Amino acid sequence: MMSTTGRESIEAGRAVLEALDASAEQFTECGDQLLQVTRFLVDQPRLRRALSDPARKADDREGLIRQLLAGQVGDTAADVVAALVRGRWGTPSELMDGTEQLAVEALLLAAAKDGSLANVEDELFRFGRLVDGDAELASVLGASGTDPKGRASLTEQLLAGKAEPVTVKLATAACFGIGGRSFHASLAHLVEVAAAARDESVAYVTVAQPLDENGERQLGAKLSLVYGRPVALKVTVDPAIVGGIRVQVGSDLWDGTVSRRLDEARQALAGR
Repeated sequence: MMSTTGRESIEAGRAVLEALDASAEQFTECGDQLLQVTRFLVDQPRLRRALSDPARKADDREGLIRQLLAGQVGDTAADVVAALVRGRWGTPSELMDGTEQLAVEALLLAAAKDGSLANVEDELFRFGRLVDGDAELASVLGASGTDPKGRASLTEQLLAGKAEPVTVKLATAACFGIGGRSFHASLAHLVEVAAAARDESVAYVTVAQPLDENGERQLGAKLSLVYGRPVALKVTVDPAIVGGIRVQVGSDLWDGTVSRRLDEARQALAGR
């Protein structure tokens, strides 16, 4: 969990990002460059410690990172990172995670600018379902022991020309593990963050047969009333549940599937 000082430092970097009057292309470039900085910090633990050392003056930390980034990233990305290193962090790794978090936010700002944010959210979910449905692909992309660059290249090839540019960049970032998560967990996290950027919650819905448009609309409206905000439905069709519906929103789970009731019946009979 991020420390209080770490969260405050991220806010300082976010303020720089949100103050920009930038185009979608500029936000995309900034996000891409912040991801590059994140990967640089991953490979440089001593540098992370130096940049987050509270014993060093903020001006010295900023001077160091600006010297390292000169000519490597644009002014916008450099300003965001400079604001981050001037802050205080609970651990050196928090600085790395904070840089990555703002990289994702910059890319989502780009999607919001060009009107593709809803598409990005949906495409990330559908790509996750596609991977889950292919055992070989899931094994390759979920293999944490392999080179993430190779997995990112494969992901880019799979999505190139078939998804929004921001979707491609976020999905490839998931191969490196967002916040130390696995590939699958990173994709799920990105779906949630994209939904939050649209002021929505995400409901993962599992049904035995596809819902029609009216059914989805009614379910979405009911969940929105429960949570007091718009809820985006992410529907998975799984005949194995036999019938009924399973809905998960955050840590809340409603399981009214036939398969669950059958399991309960079997357990009750076995206990006699």
